[in-house]
Amino acid sequence: MGHADLSTLQWRWCTFHELSLHELHNIHRARQAVFVLEQACPYADADASDEQAHHLAAWTPAHALPLAYARVLAPGVKYAEPSIGRVLTVAAARGQGLGRTLMNRALWAAASLYAGQKVRLSAQARLVGFYGSLGFVPVGEPYLEDNIPHLEMLLRMPL
Repeated sequence: MGHADLSTLQWRWCTFHELSLHELHNIHRARQAVFVLEQACPYADADASDEQAHHLAAWTPAHALPLAYARVLAPGVKYAEPSIGRVLTVAAARGQGLGRTLMNRALWAAASLYAGQKVRLSAQARLVGFYGSLGFVPVGEPYLEDNIPHLEMLLRMPL
């Protein structure tokens, strides 16, 4: 499969209520494709946290689904700290550094909302090295979430 053209990439950062129905529908489709279908792991992806989140998505005119997506939750929604979750890059856009760009933008966005706070995330164990390269360190013991090994990780320094 060829790579998606990232030259027309447009980033959108907004609250749940600022998302159009079309955007929300396609974000849920992308999350379902990656987290449910690719990982063969049925779980309830759309949750009450979506309404409390800020959403970051990378869109191109050539694709209905966002090529990359993450959500940022306020302190107290999932963890005591602000958190980043539902991080994905769709298959057509992988291998081009988009995941790193997405996470750098998500960290910048979290810093704009929650300056001076550390950020927590729940990382699939296979991605601990990736998140570690962004400044996250594992905390606690590994655990299974939806039958996939995970670790909580905390940003080493406050934003």
